[in-house]
Amino acid sequence: MTMKKEVISIFVDNQANVLTRVVSLFGRRGFNIDSLTVSATDNPAISRITIVFTGNDQSLNQILTQTEKLEVVKEIFMLEEQNSLYRELLLVKIKSDKTNRTALREIVEIYRGKIIDLSKNSMIVELTGAPEKLDGFMRMINCYEVVEMCRTGITGIKRGTEDGICSDD
Repeated sequence: MTMKKEVISIFVDNQANVLTRVVSLFGRRGFNIDSLTVSATDNPAISRITIVFTGNDQSLNQILTQTEKLEVVKEIFMLEEQNSLYRELLLVKIKSDKTNRTALREIVEIYRGKIIDLSKNSMIVELTGAPEKLDGFMRMINCYEVVEMCRTGITGIKRGTEDGICSDD
């Protein structure tokens, strides 16, 4: 069976312990979550959970079915790459001084990032975009000393005007 990275979006009741219930279901079924984001929606009663995990078609169907049975789940669907947009946020602190600051600034500009903090010995860069863009940026700076890094994980949305649970229609 072919394993592939899957991205699913789950609309859930915005209440205490919902995230724990959803995540523990994945854990009990032996799924490792690669990325997890939770966010508000335009409806204050509903939250959106985006989960990235690796699985095959059978395991995907199994986890979708089991997650959908939770009473706190309002809607669950796949965010397929061909009809969805994925984004991440990266914050990275890079050791820098006057000898490498210009070269680092050029790399940041090419990737349309922002230097959000600059000190005598380091800079902090903020970069948003598709996961592949962030991966490419990290490869470009691998010859510099990364002091600290934090990535949010993938969040995504379907393209087009499909009605979702949060729409007013």
